[in-house]
Amino acid sequence: MDVDRDTGEEQTQEAQKSVQVVEPTISGSESLKALREQQAGGVSASFVSKAIPGMAGQPSTGNDERIEPSGTESSAEGSMAVDVLKENKAEKSQKLAQIPEPSTPISSYEGLYKALPPSLKISTSKESGRGLYSSVFYQPGDVLFSVKPHVAALSLPHLDGYCSSCFGNGGDSQLKRCTACKTVMYCSPACQSKDWSSHKNECNALQAWIKAASAESQGEVSPPSDAIRCLGRVLWKRHKLGPSHAWASFFFLFSASLPNYNDADRTSLPKDPDPFNTEVHTHLAHGVVGYLGLTSPQQLEPYGIHSAADLVDLVSRFTTNTFTVTTPTLSPLGACVAPSVALINHSCDPNAVVVFPRAGGDADKANEPLLQVIALKYIQPGDEVLTSYIDTTLPRELRLKTLKETYHFTCKCSLCSPAPGSPVDMREAMWCPKRCGGVCCLPTEPEDSFTRCSKCGSVVKDTDAVLDALRIGQEALEKAERVQDLDPRKALQLTENLSQILISAGLVPSAHPLLALSRLHTSLLITKLSTDPESNIEEVFSPQIREQSSSPSDFSPRHGQEEAQKALDDAIRSATRANTGLSQVLAFGHPARGVSVAELGKLLTVDEPVPKDIQNGGDILNATTPMPPPNSPSYPPSGPNRLKLAHETLVRARSELLVGFGNSNEGGEVGKQIRQQIVDVEKELSVWRTGIRNAMKTASSKKPIQ
Repeated sequence: MDVDRDTGEEQTQEAQKSVQVVEPTISGSESLKALREQQAGGVSASFVSKAIPGMAGQPSTGNDERIEPSGTESSAEGSMAVDVLKENKAEKSQKLAQIPEPSTPISSYEGLYKALPPSLKISTSKESGRGLYSSVFYQPGDVLFSVKPHVAALSLPHLDGYCSSCFGNGGDSQLKRCTACKTVMYCSPACQSKDWSSHKNECNALQAWIKAASAESQGEVSPPSDAIRCLGRVLWKRHKLGPSHAWASFFFLFSASLPNYNDADRTSLPKDPDPFNTEVHTHLAHGVVGYLGLTSPQQLEPYGIHSAADLVDLVSRFTTNTFTVTTPTLSPLGACVAPSVALINHSCDPNAVVVFPRAGGDADKANEPLLQVIALKYIQPGDEVLTSYIDTTLPRELRLKTLKETYHFTCKCSLCSPAPGSPVDMREAMWCPKRCGGVCCLPTEPEDSFTRCSKCGSVVKDTDAVLDALRIGQEALEKAERVQDLDPRKALQLTENLSQILISAGLVPSAHPLLALSRLHTSLLITKLSTDPESNIEEVFSPQIREQSSSPSDFSPRHGQEEAQKALDDAIRSATRANTGLSQVLAFGHPARGVSVAELGKLLTVDEPVPKDIQNGGDILNATTPMPPPNSPSYPPSGPNRLKLAHETLVRARSELLVGFGNSNEGGEVGKQIRQQIVDVEKELSVWRTGIRNAMKTASSKKPIQ
């Protein structure tokens, strides 16, 4: 059952790291440095805003205010819009009439949903619970609505690098630390003043927390997690506004006091709770009590919490109904509460996404962090708005398992309950053994491993080898994710070796775990590329290594440049494979897909240390060579062909970003960067073309020697 997210268990893991977009630049170490900076803390590229889901409800005052989108243009391709727009009024009326009438008097909670535009209607149904339905036509890239979260808190790794008010990156401005708690940072006095109403109680709590922790520990003391700090802000706000305020009513939606909002599938703690989840909830509950400066849960009475059980229950609902704040490139920054967005139900094949485009830049910092719901597909009048709570690049069984354990419902979307005769899911596919171009379902269990090509009917014979490859591939993925920060070289080795094993086993680029390995491998390669080339050369040229080598040429500058060229080409090939996989399973314009294409385009713009044309003694001005396919040994191309491919890739990236991050937002911060990148590449291509014309003109004007 697809239900809204006002109940459920805590999501117990952070989302997998994803390939991120890099800062726009054409060449050299600055580009590589930017690539590296964008890799830290990424989320899974198949879903941008659902790493932690959101809560239901909306207060009448506060920060969650509706911000009107500036337009509803769309850059999506195709002629489908023409057919949809020709739909007659009778059909539209019939579909609107199918919207389920609310089974609970939503209107009695006045002001809780004021962020929603009139075009979105709140309804409940037995099949999907409470949800949002559209009464108008939306195109891909249209902004459905925009809200600023009620409360938000940065995660620990980002407290020193981002403003705790607008969540802006401190790289472009000097952050100032709060002189009292010495924990949070602000980019301007305006941001500090704006955040003071939330930080006032938090400041004292942080000072007390650090003082108490310092007395018990001799080492470095860390502030509490973003979940505890976000919960603290929530409870302080509720205490300040009082139980009769709409904010308090919003929190009653968490409790069992509204039986109409709860059923067997939507309790905060299941009858047979996961011991790990229960332990996490209890730990967070104790953390909140200590953070608020209390000695027992009974002292939470002023906050509307009447017992320890109520507190654990609230924590479990909070952790399930909290969104992850992300950068425009999908890197997680912290946690936030956005009640109106929590009304949206789940689908593994969503028609909308939730993103933080940051399209206004520094001029619009007062509205940041701004959360936007954007149409990913055509949404017709009467359609329910659906987003994804989890990583939709995962295969069906893993998706169902995650949703059941975390949100306590069984998804029945078209991907989880495919109709008979549906095409093979590319998340669980391998190439035909006869190489006819068709695909086969991946074998599952040794006892039931029979599978054949959907096109030519050829049977996969050595299914045991495929199953072994899948098993060790999953184990390698889990290990690489664990050690990627502590031992990146080991992680890089695991992802490279196992990717090749899975490719040899016949998996398509989008199949799990090959896609996840490819994306992690790309991230690790970019990390390797982004380190200072001079430091790498110094390490290679060390006397110890020289003594172990009998070839002086190993330490020549040319050798170092060739190694750098190989590393760059490897990163491009890996990014291409990951991008191909995402394109096979995600809809056009999905933010993760757009970010992936943009990353590939930016890699292609990095200056080549040793262009292949020069390395092979060829004429670098010869731009007539056909573009090699991605699976060709000569891929990626070199010289002007690489630049042409970069331009094509960046143009494609921008068209997808306009959908995923909003056409009226110009594709968000990333889309604007890509637009400038396209201009820069076009200028460089113009230089190439001018050089080629001049060279041809010079050659034709020369007379043969008599």
